[in-house]
Amino acid sequence: MMRDQDFIFAVAPMMDWTDRHCRVFHRMLSQRALLYTEMVVADAVIHGDRPYLIGYNECEHPVALQIGGSDPTKLAKASLIGEAFGYDEINLNVGCPSDRVQSGQFGASLMAKPDLVAACFEAMQENLKIPVTIKCRIGIDEQEPNESLPHFLEIVSAAGCQHFVIHARKAWLEGLSPKDNRTVPPLDYGLVRQMKESYPNLQIVLNGGLEDLDQSQDVSQGLDGVMFGRVAYHNPWILSQVDAKIFGEEASNFSRDDIVQQLIDYAKSMEGKHPSTKALIRHIMGLYHGQTGARLWRRALSEADKSLLPSQKIELAYRAILTAREKEA
Repeated sequence: MMRDQDFIFAVAPMMDWTDRHCRVFHRMLSQRALLYTEMVVADAVIHGDRPYLIGYNECEHPVALQIGGSDPTKLAKASLIGEAFGYDEINLNVGCPSDRVQSGQFGASLMAKPDLVAACFEAMQENLKIPVTIKCRIGIDEQEPNESLPHFLEIVSAAGCQHFVIHARKAWLEGLSPKDNRTVPPLDYGLVRQMKESYPNLQIVLNGGLEDLDQSQDVSQGLDGVMFGRVAYHNPWILSQVDAKIFGEEASNFSRDDIVQQLIDYAKSMEGKHPSTKALIRHIMGLYHGQTGARLWRRALSEADKSLLPSQKIELAYRAILTAREKEA
């Protein structure tokens, strides 16, 4: 089913994964997907190496900066910096369950403090021209999501927030690891759809457990968008179908091999300019997922001589695939 042009298809912010090189790769596959940075804490945005931490390539637009924190003043300052960098959206993390964010009193722990989230949002949005959005869970710990989620939305939307990305799982801050929090708590897509029915003026995007485009179309009926996480990372080719299947645009006619050539060119353009370019290699491991030669591609990338540049590793892996095809022919 083709969605209207206001529908949102997003790739989730994922720590250590959705860095600038991963996002450029994803943009090669879809022009319409909304891309998110990894979460960057407000203090880091304010005091850290900004070009390194929040720099990006112009081709990434539309791209959103996700910020973590719970101090309204710091979040406001970090948001202004993000807007000045040219980001299209600032997103406040109210969903990450890691120990790190708990100790900092932000992330999913803020689900228990909707008044503070409202204050953070107001401070962030006050002087911005771009939108501030919030990514949250349906609840945490002993909260009853049917009660806590609407309470949270009412308080935060009253402060002016109109856009929520809701991960349809509760987060357990004690007893479950961050990894388990992504899979163990049951999904409740129905509750997220119910929130849209109860608050029709809010933009509500569904996140959590989405595995393919057809499934996402079914479970997101009535909602304003979907956000894909790990499946888009491990099987990135799914993004090549988004523009045509979700938005009705002309089907892409590029191949995985075409993307390899773009990746080589991109790696060459970044080598010597950005110290993290080597991370590109792990981001592209899944390019041939499900295809003949996928294992060979991964092995060639991971076992390549460490002294090689990223572009050289990609060229080496691609030659291995071509050689394997020749032997099969």
